[in-house]
Amino acid sequence: MIPYHYILNAWYVAGFSDEFGTNELKGHKICEKPIVTWRTEQGNVVAFDNRCRHKRMPLSEGRIMPDGTLECAYHGLCYNSSGRCVAVPAHPNGNIPSQLQLSAYPIREQDGLVWIWPGDPEKAEEVTPHPTPELSSSTWESIHSEPMEVRANYLLLIENLMDITHFYPLHDGNIGDIGNSRIPIQLEEGQAHGTNYVKTTRETSNYRQPPFLEDWFVYDVVDREHTHCMTSPGLTRVEMRVAPPGRIKEKDAVRGYTLFHAHTPIDDRHHLWRWAVNCKADHMSKGDPDVSATKRVAQMFPTVVAQDLWALEKQQEMFDFDDEGYFEVFLKPDKALRRIRQLFSRAQQQEQVALQQKRGAKLRLKSVN
Repeated sequence: MIPYHYILNAWYVAGFSDEFGTNELKGHKICEKPIVTWRTEQGNVVAFDNRCRHKRMPLSEGRIMPDGTLECAYHGLCYNSSGRCVAVPAHPNGNIPSQLQLSAYPIREQDGLVWIWPGDPEKAEEVTPHPTPELSSSTWESIHSEPMEVRANYLLLIENLMDITHFYPLHDGNIGDIGNSRIPIQLEEGQAHGTNYVKTTRETSNYRQPPFLEDWFVYDVVDREHTHCMTSPGLTRVEMRVAPPGRIKEKDAVRGYTLFHAHTPIDDRHHLWRWAVNCKADHMSKGDPDVSATKRVAQMFPTVVAQDLWALEKQQEMFDFDDEGYFEVFLKPDKALRRIRQLFSRAQQQEQVALQQKRGAKLRLKSVN
């Protein structure tokens, strides 16, 4: 059985930067935690527990006042951008309890993404969100999706992204064919930016591209380098480079894309999926020479996504059945998937131990007092 839960101590994408308008309240559910965010007049995105400290009213249902404070829609308590309660209409003469302070979540905005840390705030300083420079580079054109709620655990999506042997039959006729299943796989793993990554590389020569890839990247027969990297529990980076046979080392001959997939757990059975496609800004498509490669991919990629979405949700349905007598069998190309499961299991076990220790310390302190 896969440890179908989620990792708390990780940076997850709360949204693309353009999803956060100034003074616009947004309610999130990330790792079963209610969170409210907004961008202040100073341009910073802040994140807090979404429950008003008075009567649990979701603060995302409130409004931002002219002075920049968040007013709760129920009793009018106001919180500033530091989470401190600064006004209680029922206490017109002051006397604001210090316990009304909202719990804050670490949040960072970097390279076109807003990241949030739902776990232990002290551990957030040990890890940096993975760079996504293509999202904000002038030499790349970038187009991103709207967030999609997927009725499946987010580990299923990560495994889907790391495993292109499913390109046949799931994506046969658009981005896939049976040849994808036969390309040798190189596995790499390590640590970067304070977190573990797992990366696969598939290289092939004289490969006839499936229809969508020829449409996007012009060439029919290519040498290809294709990498998939789970950079962290919250982000997978996919890079494809193609060129006419024998020319993969020639910079001017190479076409392709970088895809970013953000997978943000809502709970055990749901996650939000966001993707962004990035191609060189001056590359045009073959399918429509008047349309850039990036725009062409963005137009056609939802067909591929819909196929994956169908498979993910069908897989999740199977977890409703008892596993007695059933077990999954790893195949030869599944080395990366096996390693990712091991990393997830270890991280979740470590978090459970830390949580139990924390609870034990609280109980001992309570008994002493």
